[in-house]
Amino acid sequence: MPLRFDAHVSTAETDYGTVLLDERAGTYWELNPTATLVVRTLLDGGEEADATAALVREFDIDRAQAQRDVEALVGNLREAGLAS
Repeated sequence: MPLRFDAHVSTAETDYGTVLLDERAGTYWELNPTATLVVRTLLDGGEEADATAALVREFDIDRAQAQRDVEALVGNLREAGLAS
């Protein structure tokens, strides 16, 4: 399922990845380049399978590990109330 950040979350891409600001809680999250690729793929309308494939292509990692990483990141963002 594509990802969407909630209205209270601001994003900024950096030289290293992406920074998320939860304006409601006043907390920052820093996403590394791997997480940034996943988030960008999902925000562009891709599914988790597309994000998994992007990780495998870009970083030459095992598909099962990439899928676990995508699921964990998306779960963490949703659990923290940053995304839906």
